[in-house]
Amino acid sequence: MEWGSESGAVRRYRIGGERRDGPAAAPQLEREALAQEPPADACGGGGARTRKRSGEGSGGASRGAGTGLSEARAALGLALYLLALRALVQLSLQQLVVRRAAVGHRGEFDARQARDYLEHITSIGPRTTGSPENEILTVRYLLEQIKLIEVQSNSLHRISVDVQRPTGSFSIDFLGGFTSYYDNITNVVVKLEPRDGAQHAVLANCHFDSVANSPGASDDAVSCSVMLEVLRVLSTSSEALHHAVIFLFNGAEENVLQASHGFITQHPWASLIRAFINLEAAGVGGKELVFQTGPENPWLVQAYVSAAKHPFASVVAQEVFQSGIIPSDTDFRIYRDFGNIPGIDLAFIENGYIYHTKYDTADRILTDSIQRAGDNILAVLKYLATSDMLASSSKYQHGNMVFFDVLGLFVIAYPSRVGLIINYMVVMAVVLYLGKKLLQPQNKTATYTKDFFCGLGITLISWFTSLVTVLIIAVFVSLIGQSLSWYNHFYVSVCLYGTAAVAKIIFIHTLAKRFHYVNASDQYLGEVFFDVSLFVHCGFLTALTYQGLCSAFISAVWVAFPLLTKLCVHKDFKRHGAGGKFIAFYLLGMFIPYLYALYLIWAVFEMFTPILGRSGSEIPPDVVLASILAGCTMILSSYFINFIYLAKSTKRTMLTLTLVCATAFLLVCSGTFFPYSSNPASPKPKRVFLQHMTRTFHDLDGNVVKRDSGIWINGFDYTGMSHITPHIPEINDTIRAHCEENAPLCGFPWYLPVHFLIRKNWYLPAPEVSPKEPAHFRLVSKEQTPWDSVKLTFEATGPSHMSFYVRTHKGSTLSQWSLGNGTPVTSKGGDYFVFYSHGLQASAWQFWIEVQVSEEQPEGAVTVAIAAHYLSGEDKRSSQLDALKEKFPDWTFPSAWVCTYHLFVF
Repeated sequence: MEWGSESGAVRRYRIGGERRDGPAAAPQLEREALAQEPPADACGGGGARTRKRSGEGSGGASRGAGTGLSEARAALGLALYLLALRALVQLSLQQLVVRRAAVGHRGEFDARQARDYLEHITSIGPRTTGSPENEILTVRYLLEQIKLIEVQSNSLHRISVDVQRPTGSFSIDFLGGFTSYYDNITNVVVKLEPRDGAQHAVLANCHFDSVANSPGASDDAVSCSVMLEVLRVLSTSSEALHHAVIFLFNGAEENVLQASHGFITQHPWASLIRAFINLEAAGVGGKELVFQTGPENPWLVQAYVSAAKHPFASVVAQEVFQSGIIPSDTDFRIYRDFGNIPGIDLAFIENGYIYHTKYDTADRILTDSIQRAGDNILAVLKYLATSDMLASSSKYQHGNMVFFDVLGLFVIAYPSRVGLIINYMVVMAVVLYLGKKLLQPQNKTATYTKDFFCGLGITLISWFTSLVTVLIIAVFVSLIGQSLSWYNHFYVSVCLYGTAAVAKIIFIHTLAKRFHYVNASDQYLGEVFFDVSLFVHCGFLTALTYQGLCSAFISAVWVAFPLLTKLCVHKDFKRHGAGGKFIAFYLLGMFIPYLYALYLIWAVFEMFTPILGRSGSEIPPDVVLASILAGCTMILSSYFINFIYLAKSTKRTMLTLTLVCATAFLLVCSGTFFPYSSNPASPKPKRVFLQHMTRTFHDLDGNVVKRDSGIWINGFDYTGMSHITPHIPEINDTIRAHCEENAPLCGFPWYLPVHFLIRKNWYLPAPEVSPKEPAHFRLVSKEQTPWDSVKLTFEATGPSHMSFYVRTHKGSTLSQWSLGNGTPVTSKGGDYFVFYSHGLQASAWQFWIEVQVSEEQPEGAVTVAIAAHYLSGEDKRSSQLDALKEKFPDWTFPSAWVCTYHLFVF
């Protein structure tokens, strides 16, 4: 019989009776208890509850004496257990290549050759679209290497090369929604196929352009280097391919996915593609994570599972990324949405602190990382290029896949419909287990039922108060200006928010143990709170499965293994209590769920911690991190809550946690921990954008009503300029940027529509800028259409990057335009944003908008503005900008350029 099926009063009297009169008296006391036990009261504990601890009337023996766990041993044991699991996770993550390839062996990927490609590409410098570095030097180098590979290729294969320069436009809902237009950008496309040709192809995609002022080694030169080496290996192979492999080296991904759109919508080879692999980066080196697959097409996941030598994949990452929580996107979206092609998205995620900065250099990427990525990409591409499924991939488009790797050793994958069955089978097992206890005859289960639901309430209260506590601390830390103190010292966040969360959970349960469950057996309470944790995780499993989320498998793991463990150790626990044997088997049974949880938690913090340092001025990063840590604490503590009730005391543990939390809090409040690092080995810089601009505002008659110049300053994290002001006193709140209410996007030259994320700006007066190649913008024509709208045609010429903004006035609407699919797309806030870029030798940009006017307005129908961004060449710099950059401390990354801004009313 289970402990939970016995009467609570029987156990309470048994404990006291056995200590007073020995075992012989117990049966009689049990019978008396069944006859005398009053009806169970509500959760408050009246009636059957007494406030007198068992044993107090017989010599003052302490509750659970001789059976309770030693507090010190329990706390130390659990801590060492979690640390050991964390060490296993770290060992797995550092094991980049499980089996090193025979370097230089024919038919094998050679990381040394790929590194040579990488160093040549990054030596060119930053490669912004439209710059000679991107459009000429990098393209020339790629074509030279492809030509050398072609010379070495096996006669079984045929290599075709094409340099595409597409022009096009599309709308995207990324960053709140905007429209993109590109002209004469560059793609280098290589097709490797059998000598007799092929009707089907798999695509490998990378981008060789970089963001301004960054060498872009990880994002994404290393991927292009890997692809070059994969092309070399495949082309020299004596193994014939069944299908073509198309390698796209695209030159405008950082312009919000423009080059991939130009390829998939306009290139003649695009019609051959049945699947793709996209190589990206959200960090520098480490393992490349498969974080998106599909849509649907589970055969692609199976291909990766079968072929990849060093797998690292998770459907959890896929569902997190596709939820929009991470403010980023990849070419995967373009191939999926505009090409209707299934694919696999991979990205390096380690060390995101230097992503998109000047520190993203080739020397920071380990050769083992390159070898690992190359082994995987080569194997998967070879598998797909010889697969019978590629030719008829549409036949295998059915449902999603649940997939996850086990410490990078292998991948488990199965269809989501199978996962549905597994999940509900696990739920039914829990229903049967708990139902046996809750649905017994009333005289046996009344107390257990009450204690179970009271325990559930106490657990939820402990979690809620834990969350509230850490949020209060996080808000206070943010208000006193010490936000991001943990950015360069992650352990500080664990000591501050993690220990606070754990301490609050232990405190609530200690109160419940002391004042509510007064006379209950330790073993009985341990049983109750294990069942409560099982029930909660089962609830999560049911909810996630009902929502159709493949990541529900995590909850299934957190239900199935603990339940099996409980059934295995129940007899020993019933007979001997929480002894050493029970603890050992209990922790062993929890090995898999806790190991995998720590594996995922590492990935969460590896991704989100750097992102919180560039997430804008509106999202308090301490609040986000505190919430994540509280959530992790709730998960990790769930099956250890019962140890609070099994232990003799929690005083020392509470005292230790409180001291650690208080010490961390005082150190953070005192400003001891500086958020940023200039350590050359491990930089964690503060990102600042500087734009030296001249703004010109025109009225309805074309007259200049305002003209000013200055350096517009944006800090990309929550601390704003608070850490910069001591070094550059002129950047303070006296020069906070003023929003021009009547201008779109507050009258500032936003490069991308991130105005809703960064509302704290600074505008330092400076002389006017005079680019040698100034931008020109003019109204070509104004026509009245037969349907009572006004069609305005514009023409613009200027640098490689420009932004166009539109705001309609009251009584006017933007009905259509010549951009995207013809339907205007608004950004957050209601204004319209168009991102424009061009390669070399682009023609004038001519486009039109159509404004529907319901009533005449004396101040006009629409306000438009255009910003010209000089991201490369001589026009990128100014003496004032250079002088200001020199003042920034070495722990910052100031990315600077020149721009002009013109506003008009029509």
